[in-house]
Amino acid sequence: MPVGNKVWEKSAWQRYTAAMKPIHPLICLALCLYALAASAQWQWTDKDGRKVFSDRAPPSDIPEKNILKRPGGQGFTPPAPVAAPAAAPAASNGVDKALMEKMKQAEDAEAAKRKAAEDRNIRAMAEACSRAQQAKSGLDSGVRMSRINEKGEREFLDDAARAVEGERLQGIINENCK
Repeated sequence: MPVGNKVWEKSAWQRYTAAMKPIHPLICLALCLYALAASAQWQWTDKDGRKVFSDRAPPSDIPEKNILKRPGGQGFTPPAPVAAPAAAPAASNGVDKALMEKMKQAEDAEAAKRKAAEDRNIRAMAEACSRAQQAKSGLDSGVRMSRINEKGEREFLDDAARAVEGERLQGIINENCK
């Protein structure tokens, strides 16, 4: 319908709704498939008489008569026993190899953690040693030193306090500087 010299165009809303119309059936289909997947659950009565819902099969100690619902109407089939004993060692070797590989990786990771912790401890001891040596050299220089007491007041170290501080620093040096 012409309006003035321009031909009438669709509004943005009309273009949007026209584009969304094919998507509605797809959304409905996705929701239906989601609901179908949710119905694929097991239902059984446990030994205490309570109903149990799960996406996994019930434990082997649950009798067949207590299984109320199976996913997709499939019958419950217990795992088949191993037909040939020769096939079992091959499978167990594969499992053992994978298990051994995982154990080795875990041990390697643990060893790396221990090594990193040991390196951190060595660096911390070296830092403590360096600080204690610097403090001891400053104390031994005879320069007047002070510290802040519990009340927040500055107090100067007398000869007895210097001796006690010197012994404390020497203990730190003896412990950390090896």
